[in-house]
Amino acid sequence: MSLPILYSFRRCPYAIRARLAVAIAGVRVELREVLLRDKAALFLETSPSATVPCLKVGSVVMDESFDIMMWALGQNDPNGWLDMPNVGFELIKEADGPFKQALDSTKYHTRYPDLSPDMSRKKAMDFLVRLDAQIDCQSWLFGDKPSIADMAILPFVRQFAFIDKPRFDVDAGASTRRWLETFLASGLFSDIMPKLPIWQEGDPVTLLDHQIVWPSGQAQPAPQ
Repeated sequence: MSLPILYSFRRCPYAIRARLAVAIAGVRVELREVLLRDKAALFLETSPSATVPCLKVGSVVMDESFDIMMWALGQNDPNGWLDMPNVGFELIKEADGPFKQALDSTKYHTRYPDLSPDMSRKKAMDFLVRLDAQIDCQSWLFGDKPSIADMAILPFVRQFAFIDKPRFDVDAGASTRRWLETFLASGLFSDIMPKLPIWQEGDPVTLLDHQIVWPSGQAQPAPQ
């Protein structure tokens, strides 16, 4: 039986969170890196939305990152990421909706001429203030271990932080900064962030398998 195929793009926060869940679940998939400005024909044939991430499992195609996370953790959830209160799912919805909209209109402000970048940044920071209060003195949103909410939201917090990292380090609360730093320093994050060649039809298989991403026979590059 052929392996599930995960089409991905290294820096995309949606793709990052999909890879996090697949990796922690230890689900064996083939990983294909997509060049967004020149998408492979087979990828376009596979993905209805032509966006990453996109997971093909047999005849089933999933092109929503959260669906991929839930699929992977449904196979195996060794660290109990799904063991969290319902408010965690509400936070994910807010992160995917209003926070992501504010993030985009801050980062890509020239695309949103009718929106003030400063107001967009304030809306994003308002959400981070709530997360800071939720984390408080804990390591993660709901205690001493990460949940799917942490791993679904953190890739977007990372993207927002690096719009202007010095400013983020001043404006964000101490708990939020510590939360992000813990995530970025984790072995799991390192494992799913190597630089891979753009996939082309006929290339050797690259596996995302048991918390390790590697092209067969090659060492992992360091994440940046």
